[in-house]
Amino acid sequence: MKAAIYAGRGGAITIEDIAEPSPGPGEVLIKVHRCGICGTDLSMTKGEMWDYGPGQFGHEYAGEIVALGSGVERLKLGGKIAVLPSGSCGHCADCAGGNPVLCNEAPGVTQGFSEFARVPEAVAVSLPDTLSMTDGALIEPLAVSLYGVRQSQMTPGDRVLVLGGGTVALYAIYWARRLAAGRIVAASRSDRRRDLCLAMGADAFVPFGDNEIGEVAEALGGPPDVVYECVGVPGMVGKALMHARKYGKVVSLGFCTQPDPIMPSLASYKCATVQFLVGYTMKDFLFIADRFDAGHIDPRTIVTNEIPLASLPDMFATLRGSNNETKVHVLT
Repeated sequence: MKAAIYAGRGGAITIEDIAEPSPGPGEVLIKVHRCGICGTDLSMTKGEMWDYGPGQFGHEYAGEIVALGSGVERLKLGGKIAVLPSGSCGHCADCAGGNPVLCNEAPGVTQGFSEFARVPEAVAVSLPDTLSMTDGALIEPLAVSLYGVRQSQMTPGDRVLVLGGGTVALYAIYWARRLAAGRIVAASRSDRRRDLCLAMGADAFVPFGDNEIGEVAEALGGPPDVVYECVGVPGMVGKALMHARKYGKVVSLGFCTQPDPIMPSLASYKCATVQFLVGYTMKDFLFIADRFDAGHIDPRTIVTNEIPLASLPDMFATLRGSNNETKVHVLT
């Protein structure tokens, strides 16, 4: 089968012929239909401190079951599934919080940029007939933002600021609106995704600049109760702290892979809480699969391009520079 292979340490991404896997006990084999390119894919194939390492990758994917391993009971041939790409042993201290991304004992299932993938039944989320493969491949990024909003303990009516205009930011706006935030402002370096931010539920958009703190507070009716940092580049946590109200909360979802200095005295004089999060729970995946089509806007709105697997290396080069994409799906 064809699969994307990352050489590791910032090396090349190539499309190679590798052996098609067979499902083992408790596993299914799926024909991957599509896999989204994530910002993490870009940052963790640059050869920096956080690096995927050599091998297959791709974690926002959905497909059709084409073979069953022994002992599989819940899933059937021909079924559509989305994949929670992090395995969980279920008995270590890291699993106790319910977030499988933190488990180091079970292997992951990051095989989405390939024609076929071998998936444990435990991490396969059945898609109802009403959902498409496009929907299935969006469940993982939707879950990242849902987990972030839920873990932040945002309360109904809270004033919310979302920093960024990428997928995590757009879906943070989406979930904050669905979970009854008060006013929501999106702020970003570029206004390229202004319309998407507003469509997802933001009340206003403010570009980064010298007057942004005042403009955000004016648009919100006061400084934000919760700031979701969804950019992931140095300086953004500090920016979030500058916006946060006294006793407010900053939630970092951007997963910056470089040192990001902040001024502790600024946070201290606000008595601000700073929370760093990664991942999601199976509960989030199941909630989204059940409620996907019940929101105020179609989450598929963010998908701007669909490309064949052969074009993935070139698309990575495009996405690392100036571009007009939001979410790109790779069709396999």
